[in-house]
Amino acid sequence: MQEVGFKNPAASLEAHGLKNWKTAYWNLSPEELVEHSIQKGMGRLADSGALVISTGEFTGRSPDDRFIVKDSITANKVHWGKVNLPFEARKFDQLWRKACNYLKKKDVYVRDVAACASANPDFRMNIRVLTELPWSNQFAANMFLRPERAELAAFDPEWTVLCVPGLKADPATDGTRQHNFAILNVKKKRLLIGGTGYTGEIKKGIFSVINFVLPTQTKDTLPMHCSANVGDNGDIALFFGLSGTGKTTLSADPNRPLIGDDEHAWGPGEVFNFEGGCYAKTIDLTEEKEPDIFRAIRHGAILENVTFFEGTRRVNFADRGITENTRVSYPIHHIENAVSPSRADGNPRNIFFLTCDASGVLPPISKLTPEQAMYHFISGYTAKVAGTEVGIKDPKLAFSACFGAPFLPLHPAKYADLLGSKLRRSKANVWLVNTGWSGGPYGVGSRIKLAFTRAMITAALRGDLNLVDFEEHEVFGLAMPVECPGVPYEILNPRNTWADKKAYDDKAHWLAGEFAKNFAKFADQVKPEILAAGPRQVEPA
Repeated sequence: MQEVGFKNPAASLEAHGLKNWKTAYWNLSPEELVEHSIQKGMGRLADSGALVISTGEFTGRSPDDRFIVKDSITANKVHWGKVNLPFEARKFDQLWRKACNYLKKKDVYVRDVAACASANPDFRMNIRVLTELPWSNQFAANMFLRPERAELAAFDPEWTVLCVPGLKADPATDGTRQHNFAILNVKKKRLLIGGTGYTGEIKKGIFSVINFVLPTQTKDTLPMHCSANVGDNGDIALFFGLSGTGKTTLSADPNRPLIGDDEHAWGPGEVFNFEGGCYAKTIDLTEEKEPDIFRAIRHGAILENVTFFEGTRRVNFADRGITENTRVSYPIHHIENAVSPSRADGNPRNIFFLTCDASGVLPPISKLTPEQAMYHFISGYTAKVAGTEVGIKDPKLAFSACFGAPFLPLHPAKYADLLGSKLRRSKANVWLVNTGWSGGPYGVGSRIKLAFTRAMITAALRGDLNLVDFEEHEVFGLAMPVECPGVPYEILNPRNTWADKKAYDDKAHWLAGEFAKNFAKFADQVKPEILAAGPRQVEPA
């Protein structure tokens, strides 16, 4: 056994259960990890200098194989069900030992990182990531906060991640559903990943950890699945939205520095990023559409499951041959217009809930009351359209609580209560923005122009919409501005854009019914005023 690299002299892999490894590589530089990946035949360099790798069998998360150990800490706190599947503590320990034994006489890559870029050191979470593959280790270096050398010399991990893609579980003896798994153990502060090379399991595993820890250990800190930016005058904006709604595109604003693209917390007097990097989709990526992301793909970035144009090292971002979910990870400093450190003082001034409504019912922008905000936050509505998931041809309704249900260990009402409390104290504006269809549903109407959506968001950020009148949506009760700079007034009320007004009314009541059916499972856990903030259950004339 030998150890290479820089570490805390007192650090020991034996403390994590590892023994008889071949070589332990501690905190290697991105350049060194790229060399290891290439030398082991695990990657190639693109013409941009980025490392191109294949994650193998899995090119996305496997939500049915994500578990939480059920014990004295989690039993009465976790919202058990389809999202949060219980796992036996005894089986977890057995599988952890199996993973450690699997790594005997193999190289191990060790990365000391942190999460939570808060000004409050109590929020900081030190994480040691142990990986079988060099590019998994590089992913951790890209995505988490990178301690300075002096910090590494005294690094003491709170959580441990063990990632062994080559280890396949035996469901009959290990207690898993199939050979791949991602398991959280809150009591032992361990995350175990195996049977899958998809790097997003590392990122989202720690996100789930933080979504459990922050609300249960603090009274005034809300973890959020959102992007965030900040204006020159310090005004913070948050952008929530599921895949295909435009979250990354709309939060990338050359006039507003980026705090982060995916995972944040709203703490006492600050918004801070959990991460130190970005993990962006690259399907159909062009420099014209996403200049910041395109230019971030350089040496140090990792491209997943992309292909090259034949005979070249130039990436074909339009190729869906491997997966629609092609990705790139890169450290946030690859974005020129990024805040460092990844945080901002103050409370958000504007919060945007983005939805791609393929029914053409919702207004392109509307202002929400705190109660409506909590209702729509818990609902997390959008429509999946072609390009957001493999096999999607016609739009499909999607509700994902708090715009991130797969990563929420607690009941969604817990997060909504935190949001509501913060909204009432901060007086932040909350806007529901439809980036989907107008003038009819998908196939009849047309998608709202990106230029109009940008103009509406800019107007909200500048305070221009504070100076206009609003009218109320008859079914959803939403406050719709009657005018907006740079936007034709006739599209602001979606009913005006439909040639057949009765068809619009019928569709609006249909969508209201879908909201009600989805929300029924939360009704016993939310306050009556939140339930009353939903669509009105009235019959169309």
